[in-house]
Amino acid sequence: MATLFISDLHLSGERPAITEQFLRFLAGPARGAEALYILGDLFEAWIGDDAVGEEQRPILAGLHALRETGVPIYVMHGNRDFLLGPGFESMSGTCLLPDPTTIDLYGVPTLLMHGDTLCTDDTAYQKFRRMVRDPQWQAALLAKTPAERIALAREYREMSATETAQKAETIMDVNQEAVAQTFREHGVDRLIHGHTHRPAVHDLNIDGRAVRRIVLGDWYEQGSVLTCTAQGCELECL
Repeated sequence: MATLFISDLHLSGERPAITEQFLRFLAGPARGAEALYILGDLFEAWIGDDAVGEEQRPILAGLHALRETGVPIYVMHGNRDFLLGPGFESMSGTCLLPDPTTIDLYGVPTLLMHGDTLCTDDTAYQKFRRMVRDPQWQAALLAKTPAERIALAREYREMSATETAQKAETIMDVNQEAVAQTFREHGVDRLIHGHTHRPAVHDLNIDGRAVRRIVLGDWYEQGSVLTCTAQGCELECL
């Protein structure tokens, strides 16, 4: 058996083919897993547990059906779906994880993150992240009507797309010192994260210690999954 990791699916009604691929994944390969971890940005947008759209209901049902087969599902907030809450957990049968979280993955201490906090060179984004993760800001947003939240989400997406187009690629990638400091702080041998959409396996030397950083792929054009067993981990395209 294997433990599966995915991230950055950005599921939305605008990309139904990817939603269908994800549902096939839940009904197929994921059925035999020891656990499934979704490390952020499952949805392109999540405006609150009280405002589930019709395009999201099959996804919640697919997750719940997988959980009912005995496969535990763990979900981490991303920068697009940071409003996932207890209602989402109930509807999907999943368990929300703090970012970061350390697990024992077949004897290897492994740190799980969405990955956006590693991109410290993008100071504008980090400022925005601090704002939207503030509980008071979130409470004020959730007090608005769903229609108002949809309009704000659309505004933030357009603003993000404009700003991203103007930024250098290196600014939006992880900062290497932030990565090194993360390994030091958590004392792990392996880090798995998403966010950057740059799937790769990086073997590093941190203060004389061999460690590995695995970056998950996105699901824009095709599915991407990291399969881990006691023998190791492998990035695959679906």
